[in-house]
Amino acid sequence: MPNPVGLIFPENNFIDLCIYQLGYQRCDPLHGFGPALRNNFLFHYVLSGKGELDSKDGTGQNHIYKLGAGQGFMIWPKQENTYFADKDDPWEYCWIEFGGLKSQELVTQAGLCFNNPVYNPKDENEAKKMKEAMVYMYKNMNMPPLELLGQCYLFLSGLVESSASRKEATGGSLKNFYTREILNYIEQNYRNDINVQDISAFLNLDRSHVSKIFKSNMGTSLRDFLVRYRINKACDLMKTTHKTIGEISLLVGYANTFNFSRAFKAVMGVSPRQWRFHI
Repeated sequence: MPNPVGLIFPENNFIDLCIYQLGYQRCDPLHGFGPALRNNFLFHYVLSGKGELDSKDGTGQNHIYKLGAGQGFMIWPKQENTYFADKDDPWEYCWIEFGGLKSQELVTQAGLCFNNPVYNPKDENEAKKMKEAMVYMYKNMNMPPLELLGQCYLFLSGLVESSASRKEATGGSLKNFYTREILNYIEQNYRNDINVQDISAFLNLDRSHVSKIFKSNMGTSLRDFLVRYRINKACDLMKTTHKTIGEISLLVGYANTFNFSRAFKAVMGVSPRQWRFHI
């Protein structure tokens, strides 16, 4: 089996859409992966051959899907999956792992979910656009981040427009309104020592209700999002300024440098000093 071609992106400072990894692999017969859980969305597109996906639905029940060329499958965050190549006609696929504020909305528009992970194309032209964007990305992994992000938007546009299970986007709702208000509040106040309770008080809503609204719309907890948002801002400051770790800690809402370092390592996998040393 040829070694898989892939690239992992350890730094992500984009908020609406982030690419975490992408790649390509031609598999040996019965080559598999899993069972495993992901922290983000992970989409595989089958270029040739066949394979099987063993996926748990929202109730924890396992379902087996047989896939071939032109199909794909979406793994949701925290969804357990196993997948493996066919014995006689092993598949060749490319993949992309992504997240961000817009990711769940777009995946949902494509009609892909825990109970419906398989992508089937209905619009040949849009499916071709999606495939071309994915192939271009894994063949040009060292392109500038903004160009790569642009190709990712083309991929998602093609995914949504070509999906046989596509859902029409719905108009604004009270839930969407509150989510936008939360995001605006965080953007304007992340430098201060705010928490979920402060955001709830600003909206004049119960804390548990606010948390439920946010997780339903964004696919992540409000607390985790606030932490990641601050850490992304800290990464920006470390790359663009000569401020000390202690100064940066204060600028992103952490009065205690130890708490900042602990949060940073939980998100980025290394300490702030180690991260800065390698950029």
